[in-house]
Amino acid sequence: MGGQSQFVARGPSALFSATVARSSPQSSVPRSSESFPNSALPDPVEKKNGEQAAQRPQKTFRGRHVQILYGLIDICFVVFDGALAFLLRFPPANLRTVFAPSSLVGMDNRYAGFLLLYVGLIVLFCQGQRLYRTPLELSPSAEALSVAKAVSFATLLLVAFVYLSGARIVSRGVVAIGVLLNIAALSGWRYAKRRFIAGRIERGVGTRNALVVGAGQVGQSLAQLLQQNKLLGYRFVGFLDANPAGDQTLGRVEDLSRVVRTEFVDEIFVTIPTEREMVKHIAFAARRHRIAVNVIPDLYDGLAWNAPLHRLGEFPVIRLQEARTPRPGRIAKRVIDICLSSIGLIFCAPLLVALTILIRWDSPGPVFYRSRRVGRKGRVFSCYKLRTMVANADDLKDSLRDRNEREGPFFKIDNDPRVTRTGTFLRRYSLDELPQLWNVFVGDMSLVGPRPHPIDDYKQYDLDHLRRLEVKPGITGLWQVTARRDPSFERGIRLDLEYIENWNLRLDFRIMLRTLASVARAEGC
Repeated sequence: MGGQSQFVARGPSALFSATVARSSPQSSVPRSSESFPNSALPDPVEKKNGEQAAQRPQKTFRGRHVQILYGLIDICFVVFDGALAFLLRFPPANLRTVFAPSSLVGMDNRYAGFLLLYVGLIVLFCQGQRLYRTPLELSPSAEALSVAKAVSFATLLLVAFVYLSGARIVSRGVVAIGVLLNIAALSGWRYAKRRFIAGRIERGVGTRNALVVGAGQVGQSLAQLLQQNKLLGYRFVGFLDANPAGDQTLGRVEDLSRVVRTEFVDEIFVTIPTEREMVKHIAFAARRHRIAVNVIPDLYDGLAWNAPLHRLGEFPVIRLQEARTPRPGRIAKRVIDICLSSIGLIFCAPLLVALTILIRWDSPGPVFYRSRRVGRKGRVFSCYKLRTMVANADDLKDSLRDRNEREGPFFKIDNDPRVTRTGTFLRRYSLDELPQLWNVFVGDMSLVGPRPHPIDDYKQYDLDHLRRLEVKPGITGLWQVTARRDPSFERGIRLDLEYIENWNLRLDFRIMLRTLASVARAEGC
């Protein structure tokens, strides 16, 4: 490609680095009317030769710890299978004969030595069969066949070594039983892992919303793959195409900002590799939105130089923009949520029983109030609270809209006539929020995060407001401890976005401590 050669002479690092380098967090979200004019997109090719370009992304090792874990699981199974094969070949009734003093000297150590060699060979051949990752493009039977190959090759090599070394102490029965046990065990736990991953995906856990740019033959084939192979972990949301047609086409490329927000897109797949300038524009726009871009594929004047190459089924994919998220921090946050919510549910159980009796005594109706709220990425869930209002409070809400004391879609009345006497007490000390510890435990919410809004409030969101749904909602948040009585909805949105942009575990602990202090001072409402 002639253009490519010309670009190499000018230096590929400037364009590639400026495209894939992580941008600083943006305080505002592009509106739906934004397009991508050339004037708004800096062209790194125009950098002067002496100008310092952004650093190239360092080679990441995501998944290395998973591969090590898989290897350790294999080692444990092979060692266990080796011991079990020995016991099956020499059952306990014969152990006294086998391990008699005359034959015990050196015999068990030799078996242990050959077993360690066997472990190393199996791990080596499994690595050669690429079994220390989750090859989603392979069927379970194909993966089991790869396991059988790895175990068989390792066994043949072990037998050859035993024969050539002259140490004829290893029983052929032990070897044969070990082969069968290892194939069954190593294939079995991988199949269980697949079922576990598939179950999570079917529940919507860990899925990524995929937007395909280009509704041509390649785009249609890719969309079909994403829809049919759920194990890949993607949910196809639609196309962007210059000629919108059909229900699955959500707009043109100029509508990218709107579609990314309204459909909660996590990754973009570009299937029009000849439109190089368009791909560059999409990459820069995706960097602003902090989402991943994948191309099927081309070098695009060096834009994809040194970019990691993946396979999605039969499609080679070049990742131009990496969505960097603090994965260890998210895992730690979830562990903290599970631990603290479970402890809270256990210790608060007697209090919940007492409050249940009090609510029943004060007013007729159910004890728990279940509200349909909008959570992360627009997912609707049931948010639980202790009932603080009359039983038909939702039916009266529309008649009280004109008394709303908050600005924007958020509905709030300080002296709400629907609140019961017990409800006033519960709200003052925020005790009505205790059942949401269950929402935290099951993963619908977090201890700290933006408060979840009801569906009718969510329907009044502007495009910018959708950014608060990038994270799980929380029982408490930055808004609750800094501006709880501020009537401005926009102020609350700014605080939610400030929390999302600057999140870390230390911030979560500070918010939780300030929340406990507010509860002790009965500042709830």
